[in-house]
Amino acid sequence: MDNNKEKNQIGIEITDEVAGGVYSNFAVIGHSNSEFVVDFAQIMPGAPKARVKSRVILSPQHAKRLFKALADNINKYEAMFGPIKDVNDRMTFNVGNGTAGEA
Repeated sequence: MDNNKEKNQIGIEITDEVAGGVYSNFAVIGHSNSEFVVDFAQIMPGAPKARVKSRVILSPQHAKRLFKALADNINKYEAMFGPIKDVNDRMTFNVGNGTAGEA
């Protein structure tokens, strides 16, 4: 059984530049029949627009796996640190391309 577990593990390599991460407090998600596009952006109070810092394009299958993995990690986080407050006073922004987003 341990040999099977080792066969399913994937080594991950990350450059120093990517390891630093990108801060995002705003995301816009779009999709077509073949892909999901997630734009991670930063928006500052009073700024006229958000600046996209990273774009991730996913297949529908991978988007669903990411959704499940994120839900699993949120559940583990809340079990360890307590519930994450869901703020009801969301900031709503007009992105300028006909879509709206929330932060």
